[in-house]
Amino acid sequence: MSVFEKISPISGEKLGEFEVSTPAQVNEAVARARAAFAPWRDRSLQERFEVLERMRQIIDRRGEEFARRISEDTGKALLDALMTEILVVPLFIDHYRRNAAKILKKESVWPGMLFPGKKAHIEYFPMGVVGVIAPWNFPFQLAMVPVLSAIIGGNTVVLKPSEVTPLTGELIRELCAEAEVPPGVIEVVQGDGSTGAALVDAEVDMIFFTGSVNTGRKVMAAASKKPIPVELELGGKDAMIVCADANLKRAAKGAMWGALVNGGQMCTSVERLFVVESIYEEFIQLLRAEMEAIVVGDDEDADMGAITFAPQLKTIETHLQEAKKDGAKIVCGGRRIDRPGIFFEPTLVTGVTPEMLLYREETFGPVLPVIKVADEDEALRLANAHQYGLTGSVWTADLDKGRRLASQMECGQVSINDLVQSVGNPKLPFGGVKSSGFGRYHGDQGLLTFMHTKSVMIASGRASTEAVWFPYHGKHKAMTRLFHSVLGGQWVGVGKAFLDLLRTPKR
Repeated sequence: MSVFEKISPISGEKLGEFEVSTPAQVNEAVARARAAFAPWRDRSLQERFEVLERMRQIIDRRGEEFARRISEDTGKALLDALMTEILVVPLFIDHYRRNAAKILKKESVWPGMLFPGKKAHIEYFPMGVVGVIAPWNFPFQLAMVPVLSAIIGGNTVVLKPSEVTPLTGELIRELCAEAEVPPGVIEVVQGDGSTGAALVDAEVDMIFFTGSVNTGRKVMAAASKKPIPVELELGGKDAMIVCADANLKRAAKGAMWGALVNGGQMCTSVERLFVVESIYEEFIQLLRAEMEAIVVGDDEDADMGAITFAPQLKTIETHLQEAKKDGAKIVCGGRRIDRPGIFFEPTLVTGVTPEMLLYREETFGPVLPVIKVADEDEALRLANAHQYGLTGSVWTADLDKGRRLASQMECGQVSINDLVQSVGNPKLPFGGVKSSGFGRYHGDQGLLTFMHTKSVMIASGRASTEAVWFPYHGKHKAMTRLFHSVLGGQWVGVGKAFLDLLRTPKR
């Protein structure tokens, strides 16, 4: 039996050992989910939501306890755990309880003039067993939202939590048991990368993956051999554009929160802050004052907690060292804090250029890189010339200009005079473009992502034949008239041509 250790990012102490699920154990979990699929699919939507409502009530009753356990697992500030992990899940349950029936209902479609006497509709049916591979930065929210979205539509799920945050994986297992989720509907398999690979290779019908670009490519390549659908929620390098007419105090506070919430360990963190030249120096001073006021620690009043994943510290330090060597200036921060655990100072960096690792790659830490630009057009050009395209923001007093710039940004979500919070809005679809992945969840698409679409066209069956069926004898002239009538938009001619087709003599 192979095990992995959980080390506290706050104290450095060992918190426990967890078994790595073998491929055989993963296959057994998938088999249980497969056996549970048909009974769960056949439940009414209302019956499925009765299970989700039990989960919601447990989260309501034990939410603060859960937040403390997630904080212990991840090192994140307690308020971050409560706000960005716990609160989001019941919001999504509430949203889909109100809207799922409308989203998933059968949709009638007029088949058009070329299909006289026909009716048509679109309907949805679940994919089957969905494999969800969740990340460590938001181990509760980024597992629960896709899991719940999948089971609402009638799918069953095998969830593989990150090995970095196994305590939250066990919390999810505990929540499912207390809520009396039917056996097999949500299976949890703990383990490392080998477990995730086994899940992708198992007999699942879809993979929903949240994580790094490199791992996402491997998941997609493995899934393509079957092939099965894959949704990839990958990295980001959030571009924040601050225009000369922006409310600078608000923009500075927003940039600080957007860069440092959850210790900067978000795919939607502000990692490229573009500031127009005319306000640059003033804005840097505002940023520095905001950053120096940030409280780092592990009590309930801390603004920022620990780095969750020890190897991530190496990435942060490497990016900063390379940027400094190439001419960037560390205005404040830049060092590991001398205390138990993995704590790093909030860090403000200026003089950042597109050639630096700090600009090109995802840093995923409490680092805010600032880039001076001549104007908004240069900021937009640089923002779009990047491999990532997940989220972005524009800051300006001119909302028309803000909308124009937002529409031109190449990313999945954009905010104007705001940032990050749209990700937690259950009404808005979320996902990226380019190397940030593809597909959408949240919003209406968040349910349809886990559903197959079926088109149905219906004839009454009363007529003995169709105009376009065999035999073709004698139909060429009428079909030619039909062709030209359709292309010419002459719908009376279309009707006449159909009648002629039906009257064509038999052989």
